[in-house]
Amino acid sequence: MPELLEIEIYRRQAEAVVGRRIAGIEAHDLWYLKGGVDAVVLADAVVGRRIEAARRIGKLLLLDLDGAPSLGLRFGMTGRLLVDGAASIEHLEYGSSRAEPAWDRFVLRFEPGGELVVRDPRRLGGVVLGPDESVLGPDAASLTVGQLRAAVRGGATVVKARL
Repeated sequence: MPELLEIEIYRRQAEAVVGRRIAGIEAHDLWYLKGGVDAVVLADAVVGRRIEAARRIGKLLLLDLDGAPSLGLRFGMTGRLLVDGAASIEHLEYGSSRAEPAWDRFVLRFEPGGELVVRDPRRLGGVVLGPDESVLGPDAASLTVGQLRAAVRGGATVVKARL
């Protein structure tokens, strides 16, 4: 599963799309879309919107949009991010670096050109519109000792949230 390092690399790569306007999406795999949305609902929400920021909380990459909920991208063990055809990570231990169009689970196309692609051979990631960030807790990169103690105190709370 991609760790903090990989997601941070993806976040930095996604900064290249900040300021771009979304012209369209491709999301042919309904299972890959989470939270009960389908490709039509997702397109209605994001097409025409501009990406304002790329950020990360834990293993969730967030693309903030003007006037719409954020897009949350998860990569699972085998998902990779490509921006304008380039991958910032060429090979994952459990993934493939082959360019199989069937593995392109989610695509954002931009005006006047270019794209952001989530390529995931094993379908272990997912895309969510408006993820509930409150269930994620503090980010590992900025976690304080007090926050860590509070998160694990008592052992009755789930430490890993699922979206």
